[in-house]
Amino acid sequence: MGRRKKKEDRHIAPDSKYNNIVVAKFINYIMERGKKTVAAKVVYDAFEVIKEKTKKDPVDIFTVALNKVSPLLEVKSKRVGGATYQVPMEVRGDRRQALAFRWLISAAKSRKGQPMHKKLATELMDAANETGNAIKKKEDVHRMAESNRAFAHFAR
Repeated sequence: MGRRKKKEDRHIAPDSKYNNIVVAKFINYIMERGKKTVAAKVVYDAFEVIKEKTKKDPVDIFTVALNKVSPLLEVKSKRVGGATYQVPMEVRGDRRQALAFRWLISAAKSRKGQPMHKKLATELMDAANETGNAIKKKEDVHRMAESNRAFAHFAR
């Protein structure tokens, strides 16, 4: 029996505008230095830009983009008899979402010359259309897992 306490899942309240828990989590990922209102404004402004450009529900486009960026496989280092192998493993649901958030935000931040809400809106629309840097990152991770498939028998 483990001596540690079980991890308690934090209850996150849905966001105020769209009443969506995933959007609320995304706002928390965007947030820096505890400035949640600034993060919420960035996300909501990005959603407004998406609504203007696509004439569709921005939450639907956000969900599609998130599903397309979420990785199914990743490689983890495993030490076996003095050698370290990159073993492909399936990604859990909560980690899948966290990686997708992280990749979308870093891809949006890497774009230059625009305010953050426009960069985020562009990256979300690109991800929904299966282009952009976040999708490229996912494909790179999948390619790594595929190339190391020979070590899959080390997975536990």
